[in-house]
Amino acid sequence: MPVIDGKTVDILFSEQEIAQRNKALAEDIAKSRPQNLLVLPILKGSFVFAADLIRALHKANVSSSVEFITVSSYGAGQTSGDIHLLHDLDSDVTGRDILLVDDILESGKTLHFVAELMKKRGARSVAIAVLLDKHTRRKAPVEADYVGFPCPDQFVVGYGMDAAHAFRQLPFVGIVRESPPVLEKKP
Repeated sequence: MPVIDGKTVDILFSEQEIAQRNKALAEDIAKSRPQNLLVLPILKGSFVFAADLIRALHKANVSSSVEFITVSSYGAGQTSGDIHLLHDLDSDVTGRDILLVDDILESGKTLHFVAELMKKRGARSVAIAVLLDKHTRRKAPVEADYVGFPCPDQFVVGYGMDAAHAFRQLPFVGIVRESPPVLEKKP
């Protein structure tokens, strides 16, 4: 259990486990034979997962182009439920296969919003890849086509996911404890 910035982080999914899942996800995506694929990571949390998944797709002989979209459902540090498009993509998606990439699927509102937007803009197909699926939190009618890991109903950090902009740099997914465990001294 590493201690980072004075807080203990319990490792939920290790760097090696994530790398293995990325390879398997890329192989599964390759089996679907996407045409004119546009990989569309949803920023900010997905950037690490997206980068590794895109490289794994390349190794699985999947050609793609990449754009980014930024949406938010947060206001004053907590979710408002309203989705706001902060940064749109530049490309026309008409007739293209789209792979939305996100770090975690919880309520599903963000992914549902972006998937519907891509369909309205004429995408041939829209698939969703997420590193983590926290199914117990679902509020919108959306499911991921490709899931790295089911996620327990706990707040997670690392591998692009943050707590107040901290912990994104961790190469694993973990759960933060408030302070390191106190070791009792034996008399």
